[in-house]
Amino acid sequence: MSIQKVRAYLEQFGMSGRIREFEVSSATVELAAVAVGVEGARIAKSLSFKVGEEPIIIVVAGDAKIDNSKYKAQFHAKAKMLTHEEAHTLIGHDVGGVCSFALPENVKVYLDVSLKRFETVFPAAGSDNSAIELTCEELERCSSNFQQWVDVCKAWQPALS
Repeated sequence: MSIQKVRAYLEQFGMSGRIREFEVSSATVELAAVAVGVEGARIAKSLSFKVGEEPIIIVVAGDAKIDNSKYKAQFHAKAKMLTHEEAHTLIGHDVGGVCSFALPENVKVYLDVSLKRFETVFPAAGSDNSAIELTCEELERCSSNFQQWVDVCKAWQPALS
């Protein structure tokens, strides 16, 4: 199971003991926010895409949405999310538990700047009923195959008046 793989992976960072497992589902931002007890924006959702034939993960704030023009400018490709089967096969985590930990070497991880406004965020930990609280620096350090911070989202910034 994926959560055991994530727990073993996070051991090297001394973080495995911080994984929280819930009696209820945390598979969506809304469910995770209730399970953790925080606003949905602080849930770090891991979105899986395909760039060419390679899978990538972009971790974004719970209230952020992919901005197609920013995504295309960053990755030189149209945003194409993985199917449930592709996520399971290529990422190694099932939808609802997709996270940036314990990934195959070819899966690159990007973190979106929408996360940086929070002191801590809560990504999943490999199952649809788990999360771990991390600072953005810890998330960057612990993410498998971390590449860079990107700005590919919209709808999370306060409207300019």
